[in-house]
This record gives sequence, structure tokens and C-alpha cells, in this order.
Amino acid sequence: MKILTSYFTNLKRVVNPISICGKAPLFYKGPQYKKLAPKYGFFMDWKRGKLDNDGYVKCFNEQVLDGLDPFDVVKELQEFYPEADQLTLICYEKPGDFCHRHLVAEWLKGFGIEVEVEVEVEVEEEVAKINGK
Repeated sequence: MKILTSYFTNLKRVVNPISICGKAPLFYKGPQYKKLAPKYGFFMDWKRGKLDNDGYVKCFNEQVLDGLDPFDVVKELQEFYPEADQLTLICYEKPGDFCHRHLVAEWLKGFGIEVEVEVEVEVEEEVAKINGK
């Protein structure tokens, strides 16, 4: 199973999306996996500027990722699309912006799970366009 990341604005271009945010936009009708969502308290502190990115990462690791087994997470994600060979974790922030989905991607990669971050995919697509492929 290959896991990709993207964001809601790019929804029409992604395959097998799964929201991993606390509250998906109203237009999104696909599956949601809230176990990977940031907790409301530290998320709001970060949004209000009371918590910097480093503090957010610390809270996310301690309050979300540390309580999860990455292989169980992948198994549960696969249950949304049992026949698929790939799925896409989605949230709000644009590629390159600070977002918990990138923390999730790095966490999964740290356990040897294949994850392709959208910035990598977009760069490959641009190179292919330049090369006429």
C-alpha cells in the first residue's frame, strides 16, 4: 500500500482520500480518520499564536502519535479502501506550509512505511512537463 499526502483544495486530483483533520470541510463526503487529527486544545493554542511550531510538534507527538501503532494505523486506513493499492491523507494546509500531515508522513516513514508527500509529487510532475513526458 502506497500512502500519499495532499490537501482539500487538490481533492479532485487525489486518489482514495482520507481526511485526517479534526473537522473536514462540509463539501467533503469521504472517509475521516480522526486518530491522526491534532487535539483541539493545542491546535487552537497554535492557531492563536500561543504555541509555536516546535511546541505544536511536541504536543502532536506526545498527545497523538505516541499513543498509536503505525502498523495498526496503516491497517485501519486500508480498511477504507480494501482493494486499493494507494490512498491519500488529506488536510487543509497547502504543500510546503506547516501541517500535521507532514508530521504523520515522517512518522510513518520512520517505521519503513512508504509515504509520498505531495510536494515531491508536484516537483516530479513539473519535471515531467518540462521534459515533455
